[in-house]
Amino acid sequence: MQNMKLSAPAITAKKGVEKITMLTAYDASFARMLESVGVDMLLVGDSLGMVVLGYESTVPVSMDEMLHHAAAVRRGAPATMLVGDMPFLSYQVSRKEAVANAGRFFKEAGCDAVKLEGGREVCKAVQAIVQAGMPVMAHIGLTPQTVGKLGGFKVQGKDLDSARRLLKEAKALEEAGAFALVLECIPDGLARLISEEVAIPTIGIGAGAGCDGQVLVTNDLLGLFEKFVPSFVKKYINLAPDIKEAVALFLDEVKSGSFPDEEHSFAMKIESKDICR
Repeated sequence: MQNMKLSAPAITAKKGVEKITMLTAYDASFARMLESVGVDMLLVGDSLGMVVLGYESTVPVSMDEMLHHAAAVRRGAPATMLVGDMPFLSYQVSRKEAVANAGRFFKEAGCDAVKLEGGREVCKAVQAIVQAGMPVMAHIGLTPQTVGKLGGFKVQGKDLDSARRLLKEAKALEEAGAFALVLECIPDGLARLISEEVAIPTIGIGAGAGCDGQVLVTNDLLGLFEKFVPSFVKKYINLAPDIKEAVALFLDEVKSGSFPDEEHSFAMKIESKDICR
């Protein structure tokens, strides 16, 4: 486990030296576990809308919801770099609003950086937030907040024009001041090329092994989210069936009266007749 919390410059310095790890967290208990094994960064992703809050997409997630969960993760993992995902319309309206909302992640939730989805259209927001003293992680490729514009959850950058556009966007975001770049659902070769062409580290999710680091939704890698599983996700364990089995056993034992048994009850050292006297 790492001894001290990594900073944005420390993450950037890992490029070409050591692969970077990032996982999502939405509550203190999971954050505490992830910190204990030494993950480099924790992302409070707006994926919490689908994974935790039951929304159909990430679009409905509010600033208050993001801040609530980010603050919980901070309490659970005080020694790990924490990145807060800026939700839909929290940074697109104006640079002033983008800076103010980014600031809330730092002031109210204790985040160490924020993440924004988008290419050239968000560069001015990225630049403004960085100039205000807050590190920004960028995110291109499949951007779930604007998935309708992309035509659904599809691999991006498959043709020459879109591949060139993504490369240009990566360079523009680097120039705007981003300290790292998430590449989501793009071909392995394109992700490798972008990683070679920019000086900031790339964090892949469904973007192959050529990136400088990898991120996954923790609930996916643990087999906890059953609604759908992206093809790029590797389940390191499948906990959902075991959890259901454990809960079903609890229900059976309660109904049959076998739980709680003597082992899981407190013995009374006084006579009941004395209580009623």
